[in-house]
This record gives sequence, structure tokens and C-alpha cells, in this order.
Amino acid sequence: MTPSKDISRLIEIMAALRAPKTGCPWDIEQDFSTIAPYTIEEAYEVADAIARGDLDDLRDELGDLLLQVVYHAQMAEEAGEFAFPDVVQAITTKMIRRHPHVFGDENARSAGMAKGMWEKIKAEEKAEKRQARLARGHDPEDNGKGFLDSVPIALPALTRALKLQEKAARVGFDWSEAAPILDKIEEEIGELREALAKGETASIKDEFGDMLFAVVNLGRHLDLDSEAALSGTNEKFRSRFHYVEQALEKSGKTLGQATLAEMEALWQEAKSAK
Repeated sequence: MTPSKDISRLIEIMAALRAPKTGCPWDIEQDFSTIAPYTIEEAYEVADAIARGDLDDLRDELGDLLLQVVYHAQMAEEAGEFAFPDVVQAITTKMIRRHPHVFGDENARSAGMAKGMWEKIKAEEKAEKRQARLARGHDPEDNGKGFLDSVPIALPALTRALKLQEKAARVGFDWSEAAPILDKIEEEIGELREALAKGETASIKDEFGDMLFAVVNLGRHLDLDSEAALSGTNEKFRSRFHYVEQALEKSGKTLGQATLAEMEALWQEAKSAK
């Protein structure tokens, strides 16, 4: 087996890894549920390479993510459900259908993307998917029967909160402006304080979650993605803490040897430096 730029070689490698008698024992014993966390992890690593502007890493991470797609398709083929070409056909069909102003006939292209067309196309796709599920003897509502049930549970919690709020807003269940949400956050903080005072663990968790949900809602009204905003803050914290670490090292101390007061003083220096 030799490397290749042809996708068929990657499919062959995956099939060989999953071969019952000659494949890799670890790869053979995996299933959709055990591989799913790796799929999510690889998507994050792609995003990380983009954030760092490292195109060499991006190339490699995109390869790792592509492997995940091939892995899931291989397992589906083994189960007699679908294969990698079916995945390609599904996404190409979807992209062509959703862009009639690019791939449609001359009239469609000249008209551009008409208002409401996107929603119409999505509704048609949902109807077709529903019929396909019925034909297979499955519940036609693949993600549940509620209006918000199509928002994936596996999304990061902050992102899922945003998606839930956005979808609810489409039917008018939303704040009219950002300012009242600040009052709601204050209200949630008050309820969290009460739970803390009572020492009720379950209530503390519940009220803390309510507070975070309200903060995400505020971010949405400010046109801010909470996940992205928190990622920026995470990196700022890491950078400042590294400044503290380096400053201590120059003075001959480790993090474990420094006092909180020393670290706080250096932290303020880091804030001023950047």
C-alpha cells in the first residue's frame, strides 16, 4: 500500500484496517458511537489550525477529518447501509439544489437567490427525508417531534444554546432588544446567590446554567458568538499566564514557589503589556 492523492486509496486503506482477519484490532472493534468523539475532536483541531494560521497543520488536520468521514462510511458500508460514494452524492445533490442561482437553468441564474427560496428548499429536503425514513420503517421525525429537537445534542453547550435561541426567535419567541437581557442576567445571578446561600448543589448547577444561557442570549443580541468570544478570552488568559510563568522563571522561581501576591502583580504587568 502506497500513499496517493486519489481518494480511492484512502478508502482502500480504511477497508484494509477494518478487514476482519487481517486488519488492525483497534480499528475493527470500533463503531459509530466510539468514533464520534474523535470526529468532533478532529473538527476542533481543524478550527485550531485555522485560528493559528498554520496552513501546514491545516492540511494535516483536514486529512484527519476526512479520515473520520471515510471511517464512518466504511462502517455504514459494512452494515449494508451506504458507502462513501453515497456520501459524496448526497452532499453534491444538496449543494446543487440549494444554489439554483449558481447551478440552475438560465432563468434561475439570472433571477438570483429569491427571498424565501432557501427556506423552501430546506422544507422540500425535510419532506423527502421524512418519506425516506417512513420507507425504512423509522420514525419520520429523526430528531424528535418538537420544534427545537432538530438542534443537535452533541454540539458544544454554548453553541447549542445559541442555536436553540436562534430557532426559537424565528417564531417570535425572543427579546426585542439586548438591554432587558442584562436585567435577566442580574435576575439569574440573584437566584444563583440564593442557591449558594442554601447550599443546594442541584439548584446551584441549575441556576448557574440559567445564568450562562442568559449570557449567550445577550451575546446573540449583540451579534457575538459566545463560543468564539470565550475562545478569545481563553487564549488571552493563557497568554497572560504564560507571561507570569516566564517572568517568574527569569527571577529563578517556579509557579509552585511563587505566592499569589507575586503572581497577581505579574498578572497586572501582563495586562498592561498587551
